[in-house]
This record gives sequence, C-alpha cells and structure tokens, in this order.
Amino acid sequence: MARPRRDTRGILDPAELLSRVRFRRHEPAAPELRPYLEHYWLIDWDLPEPFASHVVPHPSVNVVFQRFDDRGFGEVAGIGLDLFTQKLEGTGRVCGVQFRPGGFGPFAPDAPVAQWTGRRLPLADVFGDLPGDVVDSVLSPAEDAGRVAALDAFLLACGPHPDPAADHAMALVDRIRADRTILRAGALARSEAMSLRTLQRLFAQYVGVGPKWVILRYRIHEALERASSESAVDWAALAAELGYTDQAHLVRDFTATVGVPPTAYAPARRT
Repeated sequence: MARPRRDTRGILDPAELLSRVRFRRHEPAAPELRPYLEHYWLIDWDLPEPFASHVVPHPSVNVVFQRFDDRGFGEVAGIGLDLFTQKLEGTGRVCGVQFRPGGFGPFAPDAPVAQWTGRRLPLADVFGDLPGDVVDSVLSPAEDAGRVAALDAFLLACGPHPDPAADHAMALVDRIRADRTILRAGALARSEAMSLRTLQRLFAQYVGVGPKWVILRYRIHEALERASSESAVDWAALAAELGYTDQAHLVRDFTATVGVPPTAYAPARRT
C-alpha cells in the first residue's frame, strides 16, 4: 500500500482550511489493516470564530470519531453524493478512518456498501455493540500515536474478513484513479472480460456507487486540482483530456458538484 496521500484533492480552498486547523494523515500501525485503508485523518482546532469547510467527497466510506467542545460521538459516513459542508467552531477534534474505495466491506460484510451511501449512522447501527467506550479511547489520547493505536484496535475488533471480490473492486477503482484513459464504465468492463451489469453489481456491493459515478468524481477532483494550482486553465482542452463531450459538459458537472462554475471558482481560489 502507498503512503498516505499528501494532496488536497476534494478540499475546496485547502489553504484556508489548513490555516485554521491542525490536519494530519497517518497510516495504520497494524500491517493487516493497510490494504483496506487510505489513511487515518486527524484534525484539531481552537477557533476564535466559526469556519465552514467544504469537501467534494471521495468514493470512500469513512468512520468518524468527533468531539465538539465536550460532546463526543462516532459514526459511519457512507459515500457522500453531494458537496459536504462542516461548520467548525470553538474547540474540537476529529479522528477519521478513510477506507480505500471497496475496502469497507471486509469490516462490515453483512450488507452491501451501497446501503450506507449518502447516509451517516451511529457506529452501533453498522457494527453492532462494541466493547468499552470506543469513542473516548480514540478521542482522548493527546498524542497522535495513541489515537492511531486506538483506531487500529477498533478496526481489528471488526475485521478485516478477507474477500477476493473486495480486493478486485479496490483494484478496479485504483485503475480508474490512476489511468486517465478510462473514460467509460463499459470500456472498463470489457477490459476485465465482464459484463457492464456484473461490474455495476460488484461496485454496488463493495464500493457503494457505480463505476460511472467513480469516473465522474475523479474527473471533478482533477478539475479542482487544476483550477487551484494553475494560473490559467484551458477548460476546453481539460474537458477533452478528461473525456467530456465538450467544455459545456464539464462546466455543468463542475457547477452541479461544487456550486459555482469553474471560471468563477478558479479566480476566487487564487485570490
């Protein structure tokens, strides 16, 4: 497994967020967990005034332990279909687990991952009764190493239950993310000697969204990254590179996901 990502793909205005909070990523200490996880993500803040963060979600399930002032709780966050906004204020702490797309099923194998898509549920609704005060054990340690150890212990109590189909789903999403020539779900299915329907069922069971959705979401992440990092984006050329029929198609998808058209988002981010 690769080291935790260092990019900020999906975060709208990452520089502003990182100036307000302490944000870190860590890999699990337990080697048997690493094939299934992108990383752990830890955030602490102490804000003089409220701040809203905005994220275009990845095709990943997250388990999130949160403390806002003195209230702590844990939940499973299925793949978010829309722009996610979180208001941060006062003091708080979040310890999150971002699973690889396709990697959550081995920890909760009794239901298809699509069952959690677009939903946020208490831990017990997904994992059943958990021993001890899991939330406190994760959120209380002052040092990152203690939080990582507690997250490891929580996940090892839930699995993983190895499943070759989950491994296959993770590998397919990795292909979509890394190979910019994969532009259509049907072409991906043919390259795997699968029917499109079989591919869609595999994604529903283990990823939580369809292959077409994953392809489109990674296109938007790439467009966001370009808009944030390049001084002048050739949107027509980028639309062609990402497999859109034309620039207008990219603009529609970008606007529907982010809330503003790319030409408005890019200057605001650079400012």
